[in-house]
Amino acid sequence: MENIPILYEDNHLLVVQKPVNIPVQRDHSKDQDLLTLLKKDLKIRYKKPGNVYLGLVHRLDRPVGGVMTFAKTSKAASRLSDAIRRRKLERKYLTVVRGRPPKREGVLEHYLVKNHRKNKVFMASSNDQNAKKAILEYETIEKHKDLSLLAVKLHTGRPHQIRVQLAASNCPIYGDQKYGQAVNRPGQQIALWAHILQFEHPTKKNIIKVDSLPPKEYPWSLFRKCQSPPILDT
Repeated sequence: MENIPILYEDNHLLVVQKPVNIPVQRDHSKDQDLLTLLKKDLKIRYKKPGNVYLGLVHRLDRPVGGVMTFAKTSKAASRLSDAIRRRKLERKYLTVVRGRPPKREGVLEHYLVKNHRKNKVFMASSNDQNAKKAILEYETIEKHKDLSLLAVKLHTGRPHQIRVQLAASNCPIYGDQKYGQAVNRPGQQIALWAHILQFEHPTKKNIIKVDSLPPKEYPWSLFRKCQSPPILDT
């Protein structure tokens, strides 16, 4: 399939490398979306009559690229969704940030609330009944002048979580116009990439681990370790 590499596939799963700047599913923009493209591809490749089932079990923001899994059966969708609720589906990211995190490695915990009208997430108090706890683990992998390459492991999956939490720690993601507009210029591509997915297969019970590297473009090209997967392997 053009521009959408398939990283793993069997009867229950379809794991692909999501291109940047494409919505995961149809939205108000009415732009071509990943879910529709993949359904069309399955229909053609397997000569399926009627509608094709493909379950969306997790998301990536529109400007973010990298590894993403879909469920080809309802059983797989249900079990993967349950694994996400139990935090058994590991999601690891690479990101280039401006500046330095407060420590070389650590855990960030915040409470976040989403303004759906503005499609933006804000920091909140733990007493806010609408706020949800957000936890991520990060490690500084390399530095280059005023930029840092971080490996990030999500412990929760809140909207825009990595972007908001890193911006709140005074190291906004390179190219992020929504949460780093003071230091990023319009037109810069956000440097956030879904690097590794690891989870138990929904039916076979073996461990599936799939990785994807960011493109060899600026600012990723500044960092030697972006060229040899996987980086965060714990």
